[in-house]
Amino acid sequence: MGLFGSFIAKFSRSKATIEDLDEFKRVLIEADLGVKLSEEIIEIVKKEKSENLESAITATLQSFLSDKPRSIVLENTHLTTILIVGVNGTGKTTSAAKLAHYFKSRGKKVLLVAADTFRAAAVEQLSTWGSRIGVDVVVGKDGADPAAVCFNGASRAKENGIDVLIIDTAGRLHTKSNLMDELAKVRRVVEKVTPINEVLFVLDGTTGQNGIAQAQIFSESVPLTGMIVTKLDGSTRGGTALATEKTIGVPLKFVGTGESIEDFKEFDATSYIGELLT
Repeated sequence: MGLFGSFIAKFSRSKATIEDLDEFKRVLIEADLGVKLSEEIIEIVKKEKSENLESAITATLQSFLSDKPRSIVLENTHLTTILIVGVNGTGKTTSAAKLAHYFKSRGKKVLLVAADTFRAAAVEQLSTWGSRIGVDVVVGKDGADPAAVCFNGASRAKENGIDVLIIDTAGRLHTKSNLMDELAKVRRVVEKVTPINEVLFVLDGTTGQNGIAQAQIFSESVPLTGMIVTKLDGSTRGGTALATEKTIGVPLKFVGTGESIEDFKEFDATSYIGELLT
């Protein structure tokens, strides 16, 4: 059963007691919705008649989500460039590979760039994924300037008629301002060759409120256009994704639900809310 299902069923039968509301609030906070959003939902439960409760909560959850476009519209005659940003350990590099597979399976010519030059393992990981899915990967030497690797990748993409260029940046800790400055440098260098159409932040669905803080600081360094939420499988209740979108106003665009290359899909807001309510 979803996050709200059992409580909606209970509150629809009888008026919620103070103990019921306290328990519901605890569940919401533990699901990483945060205190503020949890209290907004509790207020709805207090005010609404039992027969209107589900529709009222549905409307509130929908209001938490951004009304910005969730799909990535590819340039018909030009290169579409996507920057993947986020913190180490979130599934960022795997998400870059999954996104490449997503576009390749739809008939697009895709090129990956391994710009996480500080971690040899990240470059190796993306190269391995590239071999599996049949997508070329641009790499540099260990410790190479990430901006230079990105410049080479962007130039190669334009020269070879690539449809989608996906750049996997270093997994920068949001507390390292010098690394965040470097991310801004990567963006400037790439845009000398081609416009950046999307900047997707990879959010670990299990990180709780820390994920919101990470997203906020990344958005201050580079204009985020969307998010990919990872690890949103059966063990995750999804509150972080909802709370992050509500806080920074950046739409979730893709969801990673497992380790397989196929465990990746477009974010469906209606389905997501429906799963929380059932």
